[in-house]
Amino acid sequence: MNILQIASLLIVLAAAFGTINYLFLRLPSAIGILIVALAASLALMLLDVIAPGLGVSAQITGVVKGIEFSDALLEGMLGLLLFAGALHVKINDLKAQAVVVLLMATIGVGLSTVIAGVGFSWITGMPLMIALVFGALISPTDPVAVLGVLRQANLRKSLETKIAGESLFNDGVGYVVFLVLVGLAFPGDDHHGSGFADAAKLFFQEAIGGALLGLALGFVVFRLMRRIDDYSLEVLLTLALAFGGYELAIYLHFSAPIMAVCAGLLIGEVSHGDAMSETTRKYVDAFWMLVDEILNAVLFLMIGVELFAITFEASMLTSMVGGLALALLARFAAVAVPIVLLKPFREFPRDVIPVMTWGGLKGGISVALALSLPDTEWKPLILTTTYAIVVFSIIVQGLTVAPLAQKIAGAPKTM
Repeated sequence: MNILQIASLLIVLAAAFGTINYLFLRLPSAIGILIVALAASLALMLLDVIAPGLGVSAQITGVVKGIEFSDALLEGMLGLLLFAGALHVKINDLKAQAVVVLLMATIGVGLSTVIAGVGFSWITGMPLMIALVFGALISPTDPVAVLGVLRQANLRKSLETKIAGESLFNDGVGYVVFLVLVGLAFPGDDHHGSGFADAAKLFFQEAIGGALLGLALGFVVFRLMRRIDDYSLEVLLTLALAFGGYELAIYLHFSAPIMAVCAGLLIGEVSHGDAMSETTRKYVDAFWMLVDEILNAVLFLMIGVELFAITFEASMLTSMVGGLALALLARFAAVAVPIVLLKPFREFPRDVIPVMTWGGLKGGISVALALSLPDTEWKPLILTTTYAIVVFSIIVQGLTVAPLAQKIAGAPKTM
């Protein structure tokens, strides 16, 4: 299948599964589409068991593997999704939570990587450095999943900003940590440097370069938008910034996710000040909200059908359960340690640690990173465990984080 046929199939399926969810399940859109996609995938697998001569699973597996989930997300959809998410996070709100977000996105990601990695090495017997790669890819919360749930959770503003801001930044930091560890764990891989000197250079090049590029490109687009009063052209400029900036960051070996977040935050803040007319602002907001919703639907569909590319074996069950427990423990540490460090200087409501721990959803980024690993004997185990964690996170945690927040803090249903 060519790229247009694949895109058409994904959009048709996303629309169909979204309709089924709307009419029957009534769950949050992205989660509902994932559940329907998983149910359809399992049904087709069952059909293959009942009638093996049809060869349905083999055919669909070929199509799913042809989609190249990792490339489609990391080098395509992710830039638009991160830009759209950052566009609607206000810098003034983020400033009030800046220290918390910074600590969770740096110290938190580091702690989570070590806890999940060391624990997974102990459970599976996997070499420590490869297990740390698993820890890195499972540590970031997925802003796509998190922001999708937050829109319907109605959390109070300060808590929502903490979760949203941290998920946007720890995603970029986690991706850079992942690249560094892959370079150390697989020194023969052509895509990454090897050795600690190369790792340090890669980290600063990716992180600092991505942030500076995002701010620079965002400022250029902002200056252009101040001189233009044409909503269609200004929407096109924001689209060019998200698409072109992301690809430029990849070409320059900067962190494209960090670039997209920084550019989106800048455009969302300054452009709403004096660069956009009221009409333009309405169209830009509506356009990026639609992009976000449509790509979310397609992404969660892709996660559901990716079941066909996963190898499940009974021997992996212990690793999957242990990996899930480690992911939750690592997430708890990533939230609790920064909060404890800051408690002498400021007060935190009692619901911050439990809600941010349970609301730290994993998503397509973790699956994409696992798929991008070099082919080794450990890759199937890492991929299967990651997939199980992501599905549990989105469905179980995603559907229960709002009731949890309301129960702990007595959060109102409307803000």
